[in-house]
Amino acid sequence: MSKENKKVDPNKKPKFSAYWIYAIIIVGFLVLNFIGGGSMGTAPETTPSDFNNFLSNGEVERVLIINRRKAKVFLTAEAKAQDKHIKNQKKSILPASPNDPDYEFEFGDLQNFENEIAKIKSQNGLATEVGYDTESNMWGDIFITLLPFALIIGVWIFIMRRMSGGSGGGAGGQIFNIGKSKAKLFDQNTDVKVSFENVAGLEGAKEEVQEIVDFLKNPEKYTSLGGKIPKGALLVGPPGTGKTLLAKAVAGEAKVPFFSLSGSDFVEMFVGVGASRVRDLFKQAKEKSPAIIFIDEIDAIGRARGKSNFSGSNDERENTLNQLLTEMDGFGTNTNVIVIAATNRADVLDKALMRAGRFDRQIYVDLPDVRERKEIFEVHLKPLKKEDGLDTDFLSKQTPGFSGADIANVCNEAALIAARKGNKAVGKQDFLDAVDRIVGGLEKKNKIITPGEKRAIAFHEAGHATVSWMLEHAAPLVKVTIVPRGQSLGAAWYLPEERLIVRPNQMLDEMCATLGGRAAEKVIFDEISTGALSDLEKVTKQARAMVTIYGLNDKIGNLTYYDSSGQNEYGFTKPYSEQTSELIDKEISNIIEEQYQRAIKLLEKNKDKLTELAEVLLEKEVIFKDNLEKIFGKRPFDTKEETVIEPS
Repeated sequence: MSKENKKVDPNKKPKFSAYWIYAIIIVGFLVLNFIGGGSMGTAPETTPSDFNNFLSNGEVERVLIINRRKAKVFLTAEAKAQDKHIKNQKKSILPASPNDPDYEFEFGDLQNFENEIAKIKSQNGLATEVGYDTESNMWGDIFITLLPFALIIGVWIFIMRRMSGGSGGGAGGQIFNIGKSKAKLFDQNTDVKVSFENVAGLEGAKEEVQEIVDFLKNPEKYTSLGGKIPKGALLVGPPGTGKTLLAKAVAGEAKVPFFSLSGSDFVEMFVGVGASRVRDLFKQAKEKSPAIIFIDEIDAIGRARGKSNFSGSNDERENTLNQLLTEMDGFGTNTNVIVIAATNRADVLDKALMRAGRFDRQIYVDLPDVRERKEIFEVHLKPLKKEDGLDTDFLSKQTPGFSGADIANVCNEAALIAARKGNKAVGKQDFLDAVDRIVGGLEKKNKIITPGEKRAIAFHEAGHATVSWMLEHAAPLVKVTIVPRGQSLGAAWYLPEERLIVRPNQMLDEMCATLGGRAAEKVIFDEISTGALSDLEKVTKQARAMVTIYGLNDKIGNLTYYDSSGQNEYGFTKPYSEQTSELIDKEISNIIEEQYQRAIKLLEKNKDKLTELAEVLLEKEVIFKDNLEKIFGKRPFDTKEETVIEPS
């Protein structure tokens, strides 16, 4: 099967480049320098001793001393006919000139050279002429003079181009275009492969974004009833939930020009550049309207403006934000230009940017639930060679709290693990290993642990398992390991229930289970260790949240000191008195100590089962739900089967 010959456009000329001019100038200087040298290097080189022999034999007609360091030798007509001189002559494509020397060489001291010539002439009675001349290379001197300036100018142009965002000839590529927008344009001629079909889950957010695309495609459908097209939509949510992916889908689906750039693209070292780029961006969008502008990570320029800016360091960013506010809803309104922005730091954005009329819609892109995780898995599993009958429901239940980016990483890690094992397809166990690897870290089976430390770790993890198994609202364990993983010496996998609201008894049970590790050390060894650091950090945060955020403490009452806006209006002072501060600290300590004593009582009551579980863990290093059921029996309040790792 022969390949078709590509058609070459005869009218298509090679693209002009400024480097051609630079190359021509350099070659020209070299040629002029070469020509200006005079003899062009056609005379063969000789040595002073050979010259002395030529001179003694009467073969030299005259000697021309150039610039007091070089001698040009002209032979007599009889000498030129000799074979030894004919063999030494260089062949040249240029015709010989009577002014061309037969030999040339460089000598040392001029006075010694002149004395040697005079001595040979007097000894042999020669009448050889000795002349002097000065040669200069005008073009070479000019080249050497201009070279430093050319280098300085070249380096300056190179630096300016790098600072202005590129070396090309497009917008932003030249120093004079530094104020131009750096947005990348996607239109119907641009091949964008992401569509709404690639966006799994996010049904509400996808519907809102699809409607924005529909606004620009069919504006009459909405304006016929007197409505106005929204000017902006802000995508807000945790990292990795698919905000930028939604924008890529808009670029792929929209049949209108789509300008994409990052908030940091407005930031430049030169004053006024950010505002200039905002103006140029909206100018381009208006010229191509209807159009969509997408600004990723808008918090880079949209942070709240300071009320008292002493240093003046934020003036440039604030000027850029002011220009953006004016362009989005200023005195001159923009028609058919919609701005979509994405951020995971909506709490730090300026209030003027968030008001209706600028960003009319705030679309919250939350972490996916179990149903949405299943859809995301199905999207990322398509390119993988997976085993038949792989249960996506099971995988979605194994990854609570995972974002879309996390799930994509799980699928990739599972494929890498399967390839490392030499498998032909990616199986269920590969995905479980990938989840363990991502959340818990890499297993370190060769880490040196003393038998005493290993026994303490085993009882610590067994304490977590025992307490969580005995409490109704604590997440029961399905897997425990004492193999070091990541920064933890042991790890435990829970079965958490995905709750939208959490009640006090649920939080207290979880805190008690978390303190079960330290309590087991106290019950068995009658001493505690530093191994419970992450447990203490977790329960301290939970207890502080109960007291200061959620209003779940009777002594403090129905108060919260949480600022959801992120704008700390209290400055450097606490929003409560010193007496209240002492009370908060006391209540946090009381909650933690109460749950610690509760865990100790549970473990003392089940000390034999705790010891049995720890011995099994020491023997096998990894135990599962079945081992717990053999020792403790069936757990009466089992509900769901979802797994997450909790290092301890």
